[in-house]
Amino acid sequence: MAKLMSDALKYELAREMGVAHKIRGTDYGELTSRECGSFVKLAIARAEKAMV
Repeated sequence: MAKLMSDALKYELAREMGVAHKIRGTDYGELTSRECGSFVKLAIARAEKAMV
């Protein structure tokens, strides 16, 4: 599977959401389902904004 987002961008989004303290390296297993959904929504919004 292709890597679509850099780890730095993922961490930046998590920091923006206030959940960066739950991330251990590249392990996002401590995020709740709701936080994961919010993470995806934020990533999509960021991508849409970059396309304009």
